[in-house]
Amino acid sequence: MDPRASLSILLILFGISQTSPVRKPDHHNGFSPIPGNVDITTKILESNNASSEHLIEGDMVFPKTKNALYCYSNNCFWKKNSSNLVEVPYIMSSEYSSTDISVIQNAMSTFHNKTCIRFVLRSSQTDYISIENKDGCYSYLGRIGGKQVVSLKRTGCVYRGIIQHELNHALGFYHEQNRSDRDKYVRINWEYIPTDKASNFQLQNTNNQNTTYDYGSIMHYGSTAFTNQTGKETIIPIPDATVKIGQRQDMSNIDILRINKLYGCAV
Repeated sequence: MDPRASLSILLILFGISQTSPVRKPDHHNGFSPIPGNVDITTKILESNNASSEHLIEGDMVFPKTKNALYCYSNNCFWKKNSSNLVEVPYIMSSEYSSTDISVIQNAMSTFHNKTCIRFVLRSSQTDYISIENKDGCYSYLGRIGGKQVVSLKRTGCVYRGIIQHELNHALGFYHEQNRSDRDKYVRINWEYIPTDKASNFQLQNTNNQNTTYDYGSIMHYGSTAFTNQTGKETIIPIPDATVKIGQRQDMSNIDILRINKLYGCAV
């Protein structure tokens, strides 16, 4: 081949490589996958290990009033506006980078696209969530009134799945494996759960809304949650122990269905 022709081809290819760089996955794509083969619970519990808060089930803030943990009435749910949308006002710490903010807002977008929940920047609303870079990943359960913190520590919590998990708590949802009928679907291996952690597996009097147990819920613990022996499973699906639990990517279809049923969304 003519050397001049070869040089021309190389120059063309170099130009293409500069104008169309390969896109690398990172936080800017809004999905921010949790690195490594780590389930959502492991990542949350690692981040909460040194938290100063009194946490229930690993990432729910202990209520300031005796009955605040139980969502039996509409008092702990967020209200609809005149357009039949459920507005959840929020503010966000200035400690977050533009990339962090992009990831958080992208995680919120699934709620906006598939439910009637709308996370809106607070103007003067009395009840609102304050998303803060505190000492872990945690939230209160449902609307408690006034300012309530949703903690998303910059190092460890700003991932799509974890953000959606904590926002679901703020909407009033418990962990999946603590729902009232869980013993039909998973077996708890108490022998691998430290005595002081056993309360994290307490059954709750949940409103299951006639939906099936969801192994794929963003609200489900991973199989080794709170284990006292590395690699030993504390939660085993039944009857099929190979069913995957603790996914960390995005809300499941049943997660979305439950939000729409609980809040009466016309979706």
